[in-house]
Amino acid sequence: MADRIIRPLEAGDRPAWTALWTAYLAFYETTLPEAVHDIYFDRLLGDDPQDYNALIAIANGRPQGLTHFLFHRHGWSIANTCYLQDLYVTPEARGTGVGYALIDAVYAAADAQGAASVYWLTQEGNTTARQLYDRVGRNTSFIKYSRV
Repeated sequence: MADRIIRPLEAGDRPAWTALWTAYLAFYETTLPEAVHDIYFDRLLGDDPQDYNALIAIANGRPQGLTHFLFHRHGWSIANTCYLQDLYVTPEARGTGVGYALIDAVYAAADAQGAASVYWLTQEGNTTARQLYDRVGRNTSFIKYSRV
């Protein structure tokens, strides 16, 4: 799609980001307090190198997706690694290459920062997204645990 752009999130994107972020949370059957939305958006626009970065996909003047990622240290590497925390594409834009373009843009940002790797998590049953992930990444044998 020739008119699609992937660009860093800007302050004026707040309404579009809120709509995309809310839809992403709904996909994972959760909600967050407005205060979390406010703080997260501010962090996404901040200049702390250890904080999150955000990209937004726009096509035909409409927001179609977003991704949030951060760079952090890794105990097994001198170089930082990149964690792609959130990736969301609107239902009508799925299958059009928006998800691929967002991941590719994160890969480019990681390369520019000298990050040793890019990794992310998804739910086992997220079969639609996993079709893309299986093309652009490698499924590892790690299982995630969290505090009870």
